[in-house]
Amino acid sequence: MTRKALDHLRVLDMSRVLAGPFLAQNLADFGADVIKVERPHHGDESRTFPPYVKDAASHDTEDSAYFMSINRGKRSITIDIATPRGQALIKKLAAQSDVLIENYKVGDLKRYGLDYEAIRAVNPRIVYCSITGFGQTGPYRNRPGYDYIFQAMSGLMSLTGGPDELPGGGPAKVGLAICDVITGIYSSFAVMTALAEREKSGAGQHIDMSLLDTTIATISHINMNYLIGGIIPKRMGTGHPSIVPYQMFQAKDGPMVVAVGNDGQFAKLCGLLGFPELPQDPRFLTNPLRVQHRDALIPQLEAAFAEKTAGEWIQSLTQLGVPCGPLNNIQQVFDDPHVQSRGMQVQIPHPRAGSVPALANPARLSETPPQYERPAPALGEHTHEILSSVLGLTDTEINQLAADKVI
Repeated sequence: MTRKALDHLRVLDMSRVLAGPFLAQNLADFGADVIKVERPHHGDESRTFPPYVKDAASHDTEDSAYFMSINRGKRSITIDIATPRGQALIKKLAAQSDVLIENYKVGDLKRYGLDYEAIRAVNPRIVYCSITGFGQTGPYRNRPGYDYIFQAMSGLMSLTGGPDELPGGGPAKVGLAICDVITGIYSSFAVMTALAEREKSGAGQHIDMSLLDTTIATISHINMNYLIGGIIPKRMGTGHPSIVPYQMFQAKDGPMVVAVGNDGQFAKLCGLLGFPELPQDPRFLTNPLRVQHRDALIPQLEAAFAEKTAGEWIQSLTQLGVPCGPLNNIQQVFDDPHVQSRGMQVQIPHPRAGSVPALANPARLSETPPQYERPAPALGEHTHEILSSVLGLTDTEINQLAADKVI
C-alpha cells in the first residue's frame, strides 16, 4: 500500500472559492484529513458555477466542475458559525486539527471569536493560514477584491497583451484566475514550512497570505529587472524583453512558438530557415545584440516560417535541439500523447456519475505520490460522520444541532 505523506495531519478548511480550497486540496492529495466547513444550505459559492457533472442518465448533478477541481479528497461539514454553538463546534474541531485555512475579510472571524488568537488559545500548535486580497496589514487591508483586481494592481496586466500601437493591442488579463492559483501554491509552501518549524518548537503560528503580494512576487525577474535597471517594461505580445527570438510565429497552417535560449540554438534555427549568414551578422552575433535589433531580425524569420506547416517546423527544429512547440487549445492539450503518458488526467470514483475526470497533482514523489481516492464532497455529506467520529457527539446531540439549525 502506498504511503501517504500527510496522513498524520488534520486540516480545517474554512475557505471558499479558489485560493484557500486549492491549498487545502494540495494537502488532501497527499493524505491529510481535510474537513471543509461550509454554510448550511448554501455552501461554497463555487458549487453554483456551471458546468455540472452529468449522472448516468445525462442529467446535471449538483457537482460543478469548478468546485470539483479544488475540493477533491475532502470531507464536508455544514456549520453556522454565526451561532454560539456553531462557534463552539469550530473551536472543538480546531483543537484537534493541525492547520486552519480561512479567507474571510480581515476582522470577520474575530467577530465570531474564531480569529487566530482565539483558536491559538484552544490549540497552541495550530498553523492558522489567513488568505485575503491585500493582507492583514496596510492601508488596503479592508478592501474587497477578486483575481482580476490583483492582475491589474500587481502590474501583471501591464505586461500581458500586445503593444498599444498595434491593432488589438493593450492590456489583457491572463485567461484564468492566476492570482488565486499562485496564492494557493505559495500558501501550500508556507503551511508546510510552518509545520516543519513546529516540529522544532512545538508551537504553531499565523500565516498572512495576500493575493497582491503573491502576484507581485511571481513577476519575479521582471520586477528585479526594474528594481536593478529602473526601466518600466512594455507589453510585447508573445515576445520576450530579454531574449530574441523567443515568441510566437505564424506557420503556413497556424501559430507555433520558438524559444531560442542561446547563440548555438540561434545558429541552428537560421541554418534550417535558410539564413546561414545571419548568425555572423554584426547585429545578431549575440543575444543582447539581437534584442537591440529585433525589429530587423524578426520580419526575416516570420517570412521563412510562413513557408511550411507548424508540424513540419516543429519536427525539424526538435531534431536540431531547438526548443519549440505548438500553440495548443485545451482539447489538443489532453489529446497530446506526452500529456497522456504523464497521466495529467485521472479518473476518480463518483457516487452520482460513476467516475469523473480530474487534473492530476503535478508533484510526483517517488515514495509518497498524490492519491485520488475521494471526489469533492456533496454539501454536508460528512457532517454526522465528523461530529460523531472526531468530536464524539451522540446521534441525539447531532439531531438536536440539526433541529436548531446549527448544522
